[in-house]
Amino acid sequence: MDDNYQTYLNRVARTTLPETYQTQVQHVQESSKFCLTPNGERKAAAFPGYTLITPPSGEESQNSSFYAQIQLYQEELLKLAVDHDLSDLIVALPTSSFHMTIADLIWDSAYHHACDRNPHFESDLQSCCGKIFQQYHQNPNFPPGENRWNILGIMIMPRAIGISLVPKNQASYEQIIQLRRKIYQNPQLISLGIEQQYHYTAHITLAYFGQPKPDWKRDRFADTMTEFNQKWLTDTPDFTINRVELRKFDDMTRYYRQPNWAAIDF
Repeated sequence: MDDNYQTYLNRVARTTLPETYQTQVQHVQESSKFCLTPNGERKAAAFPGYTLITPPSGEESQNSSFYAQIQLYQEELLKLAVDHDLSDLIVALPTSSFHMTIADLIWDSAYHHACDRNPHFESDLQSCCGKIFQQYHQNPNFPPGENRWNILGIMIMPRAIGISLVPKNQASYEQIIQLRRKIYQNPQLISLGIEQQYHYTAHITLAYFGQPKPDWKRDRFADTMTEFNQKWLTDTPDFTINRVELRKFDDMTRYYRQPNWAAIDF
């Protein structure tokens, strides 16, 4: 399902074009991953599952310069929301949770169903991922090595907004895609209910969308995002993938693991 290298570059490049922003803002809607409390604040809604991600920014130091820059982007994004009277639109994620997803595994109702069907689902999942990582390490065609990505620009999704990433070179992309293939084509994982549902689009989510106001000037917001890219997204540090880990989440604000869970070093 995932694109080849050049197709990926062409597809992702379009996500940061002004005309794409104009189209995407027309489809923005409230994310169900955050809900309103009685006092009008938004809190993370229950949304449990498992994923394979880079260590969250709050737990690793090798990309500290990169994440410091990403935090500035988020702060500027929140400031722009206030300036446009859209404070309720942008629901910021904790900066400590910033990460790059390598492969979504299972979540929400599918996760509950899998646990109900198989009392050993979680231990089976953890064991299977460990075996896949070991097999990947033993593949002579794709040995571990430096894996670097660049910031392309702001990416507007229907329910979230983030930073789009592109690989520094083809080798970096192929390492990730080959790992994803080993994951999604593994018979044991498939039998556990894991299936690939999306083409890979590397990104780091900054915020989710709250309820848009009826009179929200969407076209103006799209223009503001174009200006944001031109002003902020220059001379940014590379993002280096040093490690990929199996993590569990209860909602979209925290990703955790046990020391013995599957992980792979690049």
